[in-house]
Amino acid sequence: MKILIVDDNRTYLMVLRGIVNNIGDHEIFVFANPLEALDAAATTEFDLVLVDYLMPEMDGVAFIRALRRLPNGSDQPIVMVTTNEQRDTRIAALDAGATDFLRKPIEPVELRARVQNLLNLREAQTAMRDKAVWLARAVKRATQELTDSHRDMAARLARAIECRDGHTGDHVVRMAALCRLVAEGLGLDEEQCDIIHAAAPMHDVGKIGIPDRILQKPGRLTDEEMELMRTHVSIGEAILTNGRSGLMQCAERIASCHHERWDGKGYPRGLSGNAIPIEGRIAAVADVFEALCANRVYRPGRPIEEARDFIRSGAGTHFDPACVAAFEARWSQIAALMQPVADPPAAQVALAS
Repeated sequence: MKILIVDDNRTYLMVLRGIVNNIGDHEIFVFANPLEALDAAATTEFDLVLVDYLMPEMDGVAFIRALRRLPNGSDQPIVMVTTNEQRDTRIAALDAGATDFLRKPIEPVELRARVQNLLNLREAQTAMRDKAVWLARAVKRATQELTDSHRDMAARLARAIECRDGHTGDHVVRMAALCRLVAEGLGLDEEQCDIIHAAAPMHDVGKIGIPDRILQKPGRLTDEEMELMRTHVSIGEAILTNGRSGLMQCAERIASCHHERWDGKGYPRGLSGNAIPIEGRIAAVADVFEALCANRVYRPGRPIEEARDFIRSGAGTHFDPACVAAFEARWSQIAALMQPVADPPAAQVALAS
């Protein structure tokens, strides 16, 4: 362990070093100048510090206070050695961060006992700190593995639904990427953007409950069929409800609200404005834009500029104006993402990048 001794009296400095040196195989650093000792402490984390009180350039109390302010000087034991018996001095030293006191003239047996006890305390303290760091890393690793598992499950479930819907599965890939870009444009933090990106592919999970005759119909749906198709929102919400992870809770909000409209004319609840969760407002823009650009059996996809105009025209009615503004702010990235729509592998590469 590393031990720092600071005393302007070189005789006492050598005496202290000699006594401490007999305790064990430790690295001992001695300084007659407290300012030089502080410079050393700025780059070295010492396990124990012995410092004299009466020194010409800086007294022991000031030294302890300066040491405690260093990034690596907050918790090691500090012993102040003094001939001063005044109560105020001891209180000031304790207030500055002193752990213990020794009185001159030094009693070697007492010094060895106190130093050994404090080194044992420091060793236990360091072991506990290292264990806490190890546990924190283990928890972070396990949490990341669980998060990755949730995201993998979400992505696979979304692709399964898209395949049943008669699409290639690239709709959810692009739609999720668009959600992330809009979320970033809104200034949401990285964690929120990550969760929205991972949850968005499950927006249409409720289509698993829609009959094939409607889901895979090659032409336009009748009004009656459209009403039945709209139930995929409530089905999806029921599938995802009561999720315990933030990812599943976000997916539930997206699945239940991505067909709501800013003006309250959407479904299933007719929510309006900020009553619609932000994830649902983001997904509404991304889902409609990608759907307009995608080729369908009953119609070809629209050019991206035409789809962009549709999103713009819906600001304040269909879409949250802030989400449309965020969409516009990320347009160059969105345009690049949508270029390879006709080439599924390239679309996946664009998302991964």
